[in-house]
Amino acid sequence: MEHSEPERLSEAQLAAMRRSLTGGRGALTRRSLLRASGAGALTLGGLASLSACGIPPARRDGATAASDDHSDKEKVINFSNWTEYMDISDDEKTHPTLEEFTKRTGIEVNYTEDINDNVEFFGKIRPQLAAGQDTGRDLIVVTDWLAARIIRLGWAQKLDPAHLPHAFANLIPQYRSPDWDPGRAHSYPWTGINTVIAYNTKATGGKKVDSVTQMLDDPTLKGRVGFLTEMRDTVGMTLLDQGKDPATFTTPDYDAAIARLQKGVDSKQIRRFTGNDYTSDLDKGDLAACLAWAGDVIQLQAGNPDIQYAIPTAGYITSSDNLLVPARARHKANAEKLIDFYYEPPIAAQLAAFISYVCPVAGVKDDLAKIDPALADNPLIIPDEEMTARAHAFRMLTSEEETEYEEKFAKLIGA
Repeated sequence: MEHSEPERLSEAQLAAMRRSLTGGRGALTRRSLLRASGAGALTLGGLASLSACGIPPARRDGATAASDDHSDKEKVINFSNWTEYMDISDDEKTHPTLEEFTKRTGIEVNYTEDINDNVEFFGKIRPQLAAGQDTGRDLIVVTDWLAARIIRLGWAQKLDPAHLPHAFANLIPQYRSPDWDPGRAHSYPWTGINTVIAYNTKATGGKKVDSVTQMLDDPTLKGRVGFLTEMRDTVGMTLLDQGKDPATFTTPDYDAAIARLQKGVDSKQIRRFTGNDYTSDLDKGDLAACLAWAGDVIQLQAGNPDIQYAIPTAGYITSSDNLLVPARARHKANAEKLIDFYYEPPIAAQLAAFISYVCPVAGVKDDLAKIDPALADNPLIIPDEEMTARAHAFRMLTSEEETEYEEKFAKLIGA
């Protein structure tokens, strides 16, 4: 069945992506800020190209994206990932887990850190995907919203469950069936990204901050509260605080959340909406409390014992970065072997110990404890039952909803 509607991005969507890649998830500290700072011109150019032209029709069924698999004869994988998103040796010359994979399978991995942000990377591979050509990559890592778009356009190959026994068995429940890829037919998580409340106990006078309601209503926090410029995180956390499910909310629910936040803006309870630059303000105490990404919190705590975090009783927003095999990739079976390799608990533990983000693999705690007991006991990396029960994903939006919601959110934050 042909998909004839072009994926043209609205001005509101483009503006949201600019915020994301200059200060939001596109600039998370999991990627070196020094390296990412050089990507601005390319990124904005990529945005311009996405705005200028719609994506041509594509097939919905990922099976049509398959090509002849050369894995049996060509023992290689071309793997594109973000910077600082793979374990590395002390001398920074090798990636130990990739070396182990090659030693075990005989498959060489051409590993490239050529993803600086989702939009720029999509701009690189879109022309080949749209033309039905091989991108030169067998495996890529992209954030859930872009994974959803690539899958919807039929530009990701369906994965063979027979090649993924560890992945199928060990994927933790909260990531098993996102609405944009039911049953993980095309993708598996590389890491999870959790949004929590972070606070500086020195700035709060020792007070714990553990709800959006407290952030918006506690007079002792007035003018020292921060929310994120990422719509799904800020509105999602507010929806949860109001008793609404981010997976099923309606437009009136969304509008009520925006109104609740607007009240905080008008009363000057909210100091500002931030990208990942909240880390400096929180560290100094200029922000007493804010929404934060868990990976940043772990890094901040390493240098400042006053930084704490809370998981609201109402729950928190979770998302993921995901492994995909692009359409027409030459080495699909090899790529599936690598995906499955990273779902073996000892291998997953090595990766988690290096990148400090949520590990999507069950059964890694004992292996991680052998590397670093503190990491194994950190629920921001290995979610416990209580934390897992509070995880919520923001539902997939239609293009029309995304435009409408981003316009309303931009007005709220003054973007």
